Amino acid sequence: MPGPTIDLTIYDDEAALLSGLRRHDPDACTCLVKRYAPLVYARALRLTGDHDEAEGVLQTTFIKACEALASFDGVSSLGTWIYRIATNEGLMLLRKRKPQVALDEVAETLQPDELPQQRQAWAPDPLRAALNGELQAALEQAIAALPEPLRVVVLLRDIEQLSTEETAERLGLTAGAVKVRLHRARLKLREILSGYLASPTEADDE
Repeated sequence: MPGPTIDLTIYDDEAALLSGLRRHDPDACTCLVKRYAPLVYARALRLTGDHDEAEGVLQTTFIKACEALASFDGVSSLGTWIYRIATNEGLMLLRKRKPQVALDEVAETLQPDELPQQRQAWAPDPLRAALNGELQAALEQAIAALPEPLRVVVLLRDIEQLSTEETAERLGLTAGAVKVRLHRARLKLREILSGYLASPTEADDE
């Protein structure tokens, strides 16, 4: 027998939703999951690259969000707070995996000026280069194809806009290692997306 229909429009803004959550209204919890689950899952999948692990991060994120709701101070938006929990859960899961020693060693020893340079300019934030749906879809696929250590740094620095120092602290790396990994990741993304990012003049010259 189907359950009762819940009118989610009663929480038409974040303030109303937060008020309902603090009253422990079960409808508010349903609305919270419905509103943020797709984006939380997408973020978890970007980090882990695995659908089953992303599902686990999704469930844990909402459990911990509900448990920690009393500590939410409202400085950031509710969505930003939940995505931060999801990111932390994803990173904790990645730390449990077998470390990719070879890539870590390269990242710690190579300097940015030792890597091949590209003649195309690259925006500080790759997502800002996504000028249309096709390019954005290609960018999402390119990020997903990066090796895990490079993918995670791109997500934290370029997608979540964390500083180098914040990223290094989250990942347990030096700031120099973060810079090298980010440089390698951007070069790889630029290589994959060269057909989209090349100017008309450059495309004609090739």
